[in-house]
Amino acid sequence: MIEIKNLCKSFKTSSDTFHALKDINIHIKKEEAILIYGHSGSGKSTLLSIIASLMKPTSGEVNVHGENIASLSDIHASSYRKNVVGVITQNFHLFDELRVEENLLAPLVLNDHKSSEISILIDKALKTANILHKKKQKVNTLSGGEKQRCIIARAIVNNPDIIICDEPTANLDETNSLLFMETLKELKHQGKTLIIATHDPLFKTQEFVDRVLTMKEGSLG
Repeated sequence: MIEIKNLCKSFKTSSDTFHALKDINIHIKKEEAILIYGHSGSGKSTLLSIIASLMKPTSGEVNVHGENIASLSDIHASSYRKNVVGVITQNFHLFDELRVEENLLAPLVLNDHKSSEISILIDKALKTANILHKKKQKVNTLSGGEKQRCIIARAIVNNPDIIICDEPTANLDETNSLLFMETLKELKHQGKTLIIATHDPLFKTQEFVDRVLTMKEGSLG
């Protein structure tokens, strides 16, 4: 499903060149849950940003469903992000003054869903994320764990094939982290492919994780 070949990413500074990713090669199967484990600064977020088509690599390929997304134009990259991937991050980036359901509207409107479909899709995503009971509440009244569940719902509301999680439990306590992992388990059961970048050791104990890849200084060990 996802084939990453000889992927490199470099950033030029005023005095040097920083190599964030060094010749990354990964094959990820459909419905597989991959854990990319490493400390902050190891290159995990850069890798996930490229898989999500939020960043272009310096060289190499990221083939998803047989298409090299690293070479997509901006308009086609936008379509890929709307339809193929859902992204869950440690930072909530929600509209605090809007209700939970209203925070899920943007992805649906951008995808031209009919008004008759929107309520059904929102309820389905909120139910999967275990936040349906807070549908009418404003985001600024939610706890940290509830906000993270709202982020999950927004990421899956368009039913993407791939769920990308970048340090998703960094701002959660252990109880909410374990609840979040139960939701990921359910998403895998629904047939989603999961790519999780983290330094949280709790993930290593989860049975739904198929493989653990260790990243250090831009390389996979």
